[in-house]
Amino acid sequence: MKKALIVGGSNGIGLAIAKKLIERGYYIEILDKVSPEADSGLSDTTYRYQACDLTQMNPELFMTLSQDPDINFLMITAGFGRVTNFENLSLTEIENMLMVNTLAGIKTISIFYDRLRRDPAFYCGMMGSIAGLISSPMFSVYAASKAAICRFIESVNIELEVNGSANRILNVSPGSIKGTRFNGGPNDFSQTEQLAEDIVSHIFARDELFIPDYDTVFKGVLERYYSDPHAFGISSYEYKLKSGRVKN
Repeated sequence: MKKALIVGGSNGIGLAIAKKLIERGYYIEILDKVSPEADSGLSDTTYRYQACDLTQMNPELFMTLSQDPDINFLMITAGFGRVTNFENLSLTEIENMLMVNTLAGIKTISIFYDRLRRDPAFYCGMMGSIAGLISSPMFSVYAASKAAICRFIESVNIELEVNGSANRILNVSPGSIKGTRFNGGPNDFSQTEQLAEDIVSHIFARDELFIPDYDTVFKGVLERYYSDPHAFGISSYEYKLKSGRVKN
């Protein structure tokens, strides 16, 4: 039986990826703070849920799963952020954001790293963010947490390459994803289905970076950022102020 582990698989893009993998014959191991809802569209015969709060990560749970030879697909989607000025973030929120978005993912890769290095085909992806590739005022700690993930993936992929492994970690760095609870709305598979299919396809291709809507949106965004990071940051700040997403 082919199995996939999805950290953060109960909601949003993680749930959509789970559905796409089930279509490909996978059984899904889901680790998440909450269980999939009754209307998630998952059948009890296609997945197992285990409670996991990444602010208090239990390494033994991950180690046990890493020893399951049937698991050959790992996707880490868990993460959270808040659009607000840095001064409004408490010390606990800062710590939890870095733990969930950054440290837990890096620790998970560490636990599964022997599988990445040695298994002939072990497929892996992590959610970065376009915010991790540019300056993002009023999203500062979230951006920092994702910038760390982006540099981590880039660096580890080089190590995998020079050590002779064909496996890679896919850095998925989107902008805002519609149809997820990250943006305060309900799960909407009709809006996340195509992105989930694209992510799965890129992981199976062992690609290293996938920026959704790159040609139509983010190529220009990155060019503006690299052309004048300060002007870009000021523009980004003003855009967020007008967006209605700022939370104090």
